[in-house]
Amino acid sequence: MTIASQAPLLLPLADGSVEPYTARPPRELPAPDPRPPRSRSCFAAAHVVADARSPGDPVAAPRLDWEATLAYRRHLWAHGLGVAEAMDTAQRGEGLSWSLARELIERTAAEAGASGGRLACGVGTDQLDPGAAASLPAIVDAYREQCELVEGTGATAVVMASRKLAATATGEADYRAVYDAVLARAERPVILHWLGEAFDPALAGYWGSPDAAGAIGFVAELIADHADRIDGIKVSLLDPALEVALRRKLPDGVRLYTGDDFNFPELIRGDEHGASDALLGVFDAIAPVAAAAMRALDDGDLAHYDELLAPTVPLAREMFAAPTPHYKAGVVFLAYLNGHQGHFRMVGGLESARSIVHLASLFRLAGEASVIRDPELAASRFRPLLTLAGVEQG
Repeated sequence: MTIASQAPLLLPLADGSVEPYTARPPRELPAPDPRPPRSRSCFAAAHVVADARSPGDPVAAPRLDWEATLAYRRHLWAHGLGVAEAMDTAQRGEGLSWSLARELIERTAAEAGASGGRLACGVGTDQLDPGAAASLPAIVDAYREQCELVEGTGATAVVMASRKLAATATGEADYRAVYDAVLARAERPVILHWLGEAFDPALAGYWGSPDAAGAIGFVAELIADHADRIDGIKVSLLDPALEVALRRKLPDGVRLYTGDDFNFPELIRGDEHGASDALLGVFDAIAPVAAAAMRALDDGDLAHYDELLAPTVPLAREMFAAPTPHYKAGVVFLAYLNGHQGHFRMVGGLESARSIVHLASLFRLAGEASVIRDPELAASRFRPLLTLAGVEQG
């Protein structure tokens, strides 16, 4: 069946009506190139593939399809992107327990060693009892335990924002005490992680300031005092002005990794004062297009860079729309449509977190952005989901 002869899908709209839609053929992209981009350091925060055939409770005792999960990391490396493992895109803290995250880190590190892929892994405090209070020393010890595991694999540690620290700290001094202690023990430069409350409401007021703007000075000072132990900081505030303000305060050699899935093209493109590198959940979903854009940036072809990434912005803004933590459903949905996994099931049943109207919008926008690489396959996979949701197909 060709795209031209394929029966259109009937896609639901927000007003309750349906419209016929046939995805257009994607634009041609360069062949995958495993070499990292030269002009920016780029990581994709990778999702995990649930074991859809597991007989256990997908919420209380989730299992992963290890073959499909690791194959997706190889897909990202094949496009020259680094993998950011066991981050929030992998449902860390939203279905992925520390014990499962630890196994994920170890398995992915072994794959990275075999393939030469770049790897950074999240370290946090999620081995602590979420229902019990924790002291600052206990939080430090939890961070150190996870950091030692990651560094022992040879990966870069990403010191993730901690819900437990956010609930325990009484001000800037407490954050400073914890981060000073963790960074003092780091064996190699780490990446700090500033995740805004849009991504995780439990992190409101992180760094001891009532708002993100008020925390920039504190964060910049912390980084300056530990510059030799910090590779960079990932910032996910969805506020490009604040990100640029922090970027301009960083010491030479310390990167600002954008985590802004709304404004990433302009932040990575940069300005006369500098540019952001990338550690993005959306790069999981748009890896081939993102990789091609990074090659264009390497070549100094800014017009082609803009042309490739501009259509991905509406897709990303729909995918990461409030409630933003549910963006993972869109990431997995696109991986399913593109044939990277055999089902649209997620750890904790999170596939149910988004409406069929939202998924239909992602389908359209992904097609327009050339993110759907085989429209016929994608349509055949989306059709039964539409029918299951009560959107009868002709």
